[in-house]
Amino acid sequence: MYIDICLLFVFWFLCFGSISKYKTNFKSPMKHNEKLISLRALMKEHQLDAYIIPITDPHIGEYVPDHWKCIEWLTGFSGSAGTVVVTPRFAGLWTDSRYFIQAEEQLKGTGFQLMKLTVPHTPEFINWLCTSLTAGNRVGYDGKVVPIGLHRKICSMLEPKGIVVDIHTDLIGPLWKDRPHLPDTKVVEHEVRFAGCAREKKIDNIRNKLLETGSDYHLLAALDDIAWTFNLRAGDVRYSPLFISYAIIGMNDAYLFVHREKLPDGIYRQLTGQGISVLPYLKINDILQEIPDGATIYLSPGTVNCWIYRSIPDRVSIQEGISIPTRLKAVKNQTEIGHIRKVMVKDGVALTRFFMWLENTIGKEKITEMSASRKLAAFRAELEYYRGDSFATIAAYGPHGASPHYEPTPESDVELKPEGLFLLDSGGQYLDGTTDVTRTIAMSKPSAQQKRDFTLALKGTINLAMARFPEGTKGYQIEVLARKALWENGLNYGHGTGHGVGFFLNVHEGPQTIGTAASGNMSVNLEPGMLTSDEPAIYREGEYGIRTENLMLCIPGTKSEYGQFLEFETVTLCFIDRSLIEKSLLVEEEVRWINDYHKRVYEQLSPKLSEEEKKWLNEKTKPI
Repeated sequence: MYIDICLLFVFWFLCFGSISKYKTNFKSPMKHNEKLISLRALMKEHQLDAYIIPITDPHIGEYVPDHWKCIEWLTGFSGSAGTVVVTPRFAGLWTDSRYFIQAEEQLKGTGFQLMKLTVPHTPEFINWLCTSLTAGNRVGYDGKVVPIGLHRKICSMLEPKGIVVDIHTDLIGPLWKDRPHLPDTKVVEHEVRFAGCAREKKIDNIRNKLLETGSDYHLLAALDDIAWTFNLRAGDVRYSPLFISYAIIGMNDAYLFVHREKLPDGIYRQLTGQGISVLPYLKINDILQEIPDGATIYLSPGTVNCWIYRSIPDRVSIQEGISIPTRLKAVKNQTEIGHIRKVMVKDGVALTRFFMWLENTIGKEKITEMSASRKLAAFRAELEYYRGDSFATIAAYGPHGASPHYEPTPESDVELKPEGLFLLDSGGQYLDGTTDVTRTIAMSKPSAQQKRDFTLALKGTINLAMARFPEGTKGYQIEVLARKALWENGLNYGHGTGHGVGFFLNVHEGPQTIGTAASGNMSVNLEPGMLTSDEPAIYREGEYGIRTENLMLCIPGTKSEYGQFLEFETVTLCFIDRSLIEKSLLVEEEVRWINDYHKRVYEQLSPKLSEEEKKWLNEKTKPI
């Protein structure tokens, strides 16, 4: 076992090292307020009255490689959602409620102030620019990291007021002298035994859907779309097994734009042998110029940046919509579904061992948020096909739990004690699936308020899991089931209720969504085969956070004269802390759901556990 684990980590280091490394802290001789002064000097030189910096990269992904972490370098803010706007007298960061506490702490003394988004995932900074600038003012940003959809919105609101928009100005590049290089991890094959479908078949499926749109070519810029289409993975992006690339799928040809040195010779020969042209990463500009007159290219305006979009000749028609691979990969095939159910058993075993270790060790030796995260990763690393965390583990003790996306750092790390609440939101990347699970644990006898809050949020998790709905239903139409118990008691949470999850890809991956604030597209119907999170919550600033999150697979339900109905199968397997449940707040159906769920958790996990672990889990899963 020891040798196997060592070999696993050697392989991981060689192929995917950048996914599992710790967060980069950009050290620089310049302080953040000094960088702000230098940026303003460049703005004056370029005659700009405002400069916009998004948190994205050229592929508009959630997690970006260090090379494009411009906001973190400039301001110190390390969250995954935000936009910076700088003027001669103002510097602000817009982000949503998940990061309010974190941003306030990280922006102290930097010269940047927190601008709280009223509605998550909205460009409210544009409204601020509209009221703060006047006709003749100039706004600039680097169009290579701004999607064409956002660019249009900026122009539609600013240009009628006489404000000029310049998309050709990169002011961070000249200032960031010690900027990290582009990632260079090697690409590896994601085998068909895991993916369930060969790349040739996936490309054929894309072409069939492309025909339905009336288009001749499909431009792919989102890295998860490309990795899925070609059954390839790498480690260029932290937490997601992706590689920097572009792709174009035509009716008779296919192009993959990636640095040649990233491809092992065997994979290169396979791709070219299957009729796929492998070209340098930035060669996409030239190939777009070669598209025949009158052809139509299909693209997603939310993932294609301004630079790529402007490379498409005027003689070529453009059709827009959700990318075809995004829609296809959201519906898992039967092979993937089989692996998902198995990977949840593996992940549940790791979580059981972790929580048992925590209960038996707390108060006997020092455990901190960061050391707890490392311990959980070590338990997962013992499992077959493990390839790292699927996102930064949220190991949040006490008041830290009130920040939904809290990530412990050496500066914030605190010791866990046998008192209060501990919120653990974590996930694993495995060759056979991606996991995401949250549990809140009482470290001592909980208070009446803690039990009440926990149970009201749990009722939301349960009621959404029990939902039955007709085909054609969208996620936002059933979200009230998750919030009803909280709303009835004057409580709420500021983030979305459910996000899609990829298959050894992004842990946050649409297009489906449950709720108006989650990532995804509200117009997308829930379909059988979609894997979606279920995570109602409550946060009390300065006290604690509570969240119980499971992943659910959408499956066919009953069929009647009113049509086909759908329902959810909860696939996550991890006990729920019974000590935090106030049974008097539950109805009979909810009690039955908890008992049935715990019975299934024990039945599926116990064959993989030692006798001591079985005994411990049996106690945790007794009927309430």
